[in-house]
Amino acid sequence: LSQLFSPSQKYQLLVYHADSLFHDKEYRNAVSKYTMALQQKKALSKTSKVRPSTGNSASTPQSQCLPSEIEVKYKMAECYTMLKLDKDAIAVLDGIPSRQRTPKINMMLANLYRKAGQERPSVTSYKEVLRQCPLALDAILGLLSLSVKGAEVASMTMNVIQTVPNLDWLSVWIKAYAFVHTDNVDLLGSLADLYFRAGDSKNSVLKFEQAQMLDPYLIKGMDVYGYLLAREGRLEDVENLGCRLFNISDQHAEPWVVSGCHSFYSKRYSRALYLGAKAIQLNSNSVQALLLKGAALRNMGRVQEAIIHFREAIRLAPCRLDCYEGLIECYLASNSIREAMVMANNVYKTLGANAQTLTLLATVCLEDPVTQEKAKTLLDKALAQRPDYVKAVVKKAELLSREQKYEDGIALLRNALANQSDCVLHRILGDFLVAVNEYQEAMDQYSIALSLDPNDQKSLEGMQKMEKEESPTDATQEEDVDDMEGSGEEGDLEGSDSEAAQWADQEQWFGMQ
Repeated sequence: LSQLFSPSQKYQLLVYHADSLFHDKEYRNAVSKYTMALQQKKALSKTSKVRPSTGNSASTPQSQCLPSEIEVKYKMAECYTMLKLDKDAIAVLDGIPSRQRTPKINMMLANLYRKAGQERPSVTSYKEVLRQCPLALDAILGLLSLSVKGAEVASMTMNVIQTVPNLDWLSVWIKAYAFVHTDNVDLLGSLADLYFRAGDSKNSVLKFEQAQMLDPYLIKGMDVYGYLLAREGRLEDVENLGCRLFNISDQHAEPWVVSGCHSFYSKRYSRALYLGAKAIQLNSNSVQALLLKGAALRNMGRVQEAIIHFREAIRLAPCRLDCYEGLIECYLASNSIREAMVMANNVYKTLGANAQTLTLLATVCLEDPVTQEKAKTLLDKALAQRPDYVKAVVKKAELLSREQKYEDGIALLRNALANQSDCVLHRILGDFLVAVNEYQEAMDQYSIALSLDPNDQKSLEGMQKMEKEESPTDATQEEDVDDMEGSGEEGDLEGSDSEAAQWADQEQWFGMQ
């Protein structure tokens, strides 16, 4: 068979065979065939040098159509990267003379060097890509990620920016990414705080984590970070964070607030009160310390004292919704619905109609039978803006529970849980499923809630109650049946209402969901 084909045709066939194996994801086999092809090409090159020219011009087009040896080596490197053999991939590409390397080869080399921790050759390769392709955005990002100064990177694209129209944005883009890749702790802290104020707890926690990884001695903002962790039920993480902060310094408010959050969510309100007071002594302008102490006072029944602390927090941070939430909850706890309504309306007008303010106003409206319909309208508007806003979902579920619209409530909760996992939502969904006799799935929802927050007492009680009902003893079976007939399904849903209300009491103290 080998006699049927010329040496150049054999080379072509080996490359085509290797390409087909590559597309079939048989990477090791493909590497073997690419290697054979390169050996054939080497032999072909020697033959062409030795063989004298015959003057036959017909062979020239054939030689021009042969697959590029450089392209074959690139394909080999791709196979090695797919096999996670990065060193072999680098060795293959490194064997290509610098002047023969195309931009994509330099780009692959740069990425492989960076992955291997070889920053200097990686920077060199990225710069070579930009020399050939000044608008290669991936190469620009690669250089910035390796701490090359933004001004230096921008200078490599300046000629193109000046000659090509409508490229003014590129220099600003480079400058922005240069800031991102400078690992600016202050910038990450500011982003975390903005996410927190916007009610995006997930991204806020993520940015705080990034900031403290970059600066293990960071204290600023850690009080908010600790609160968010505590609200998620991550009390062990909160405890570890508090210990770390105390080891750095006990002369700042933040470590005391973090420890106070741990105590508050462990329902040790007296200790939380003490720790909040200590934090205020160290920094009388600590908003988070005021919120912590106000929450502890409120849960201890000292509502008027709590009101004073929430008002001071509002004075210091008039744009933070969580300060108003704490004050309004105090008004509701003392049955001052009129004052709560006035405050909620003022917040709505001052901070604008967003999901948070709409939900806050709806929360107050739910306390007055006359304004139930208004509450429903406000919650629908809030959920139209943010379908996954947990506080709005909880309040809407509470309203549907009162109306005994259990199926609607289940649909609402399932929709909210489609793109997130939240302990309270899983627990309330469990309550609703119990109401429609879907006991097995209700048990699953309670289990999920407890996996997210092992300290969630309501989920534990719901699960224990169901386990007891599923496995009654002979002596108590008849009594259990009588109890069920006496209480009815509505009794379970009343428990769901109180759970949502108790969650609102505890969850809405310090910040926005």
